[in-house]
Amino acid sequence: MRMAELYPFGEAVDIGSLTFTAGDIIRFAKDFDPQPFHLDEEQARHALFGGLCASGWHTSAGWMKCFVPFWMDECRRLAAKGIAPPNLGPSPGFTKLAWLKPVFAGDTITYSVTLTGSRELASRSDRLINTILNAGRNQKGEPVIRFESTVLEFV
Repeated sequence: MRMAELYPFGEAVDIGSLTFTAGDIIRFAKDFDPQPFHLDEEQARHALFGGLCASGWHTSAGWMKCFVPFWMDECRRLAAKGIAPPNLGPSPGFTKLAWLKPVFAGDTITYSVTLTGSRELASRSDRLINTILNAGRNQKGEPVIRFESTVLEFV
């Protein structure tokens, strides 16, 4: 089965949700983005965003934290039906990353993927390149992150 047979073009599929706790935000920031509005609740209240918020990189990592188990579950689900899942490889990269709204302590972000394109590689007819719009929205339905990625598929 190919990815384009599994997911119709333009149809968003939710891949999971993640709640960002104050502890998680501070822990991530200490290691990867040690700015005051990610590290200290009191300082964050007086900073640009008005409260403790997750690093954009933390929000991005949350997408991957949801995607990997989602994809593993999809592979198991298809295999249980006797269907060979798409054979996905690595991603050559992403573009157009946008952190649209701060993710505050206590926010729950629901992530999604939308297949937007699939084409055969000119140099390798046994491989496809799939284009995916990835997004996350908070519990109010407000978009907080968006980026486009590509993933190889072996046929």
